[in-house]
Amino acid sequence: MKVEDYLVDRFGLLMSITDLADLLGRSPDGVRVSLYSDTEVSRKLKPTMVKVGRRVYFRTLQVKDALDLEPSEYGAC
Repeated sequence: MKVEDYLVDRFGLLMSITDLADLLGRSPDGVRVSLYSDTEVSRKLKPTMVKVGRRVYFRTLQVKDALDLEPSEYGAC
């Protein structure tokens, strides 16, 4: 199974802040704080943000690309 298939099956096409926090192993509040600071990760994740009403979501496939979530040839089983 490809990484993008796994992420879409698990989270859908849009991820909430809670989903992103779960993926990163952080708390939702920690993700919010780091998104609004000027860091390398926040600069990669901000273009993936979509506002639907007052809620903020992240495009799952763009998050995969932004975080470079492809398995390495050495880490693959």
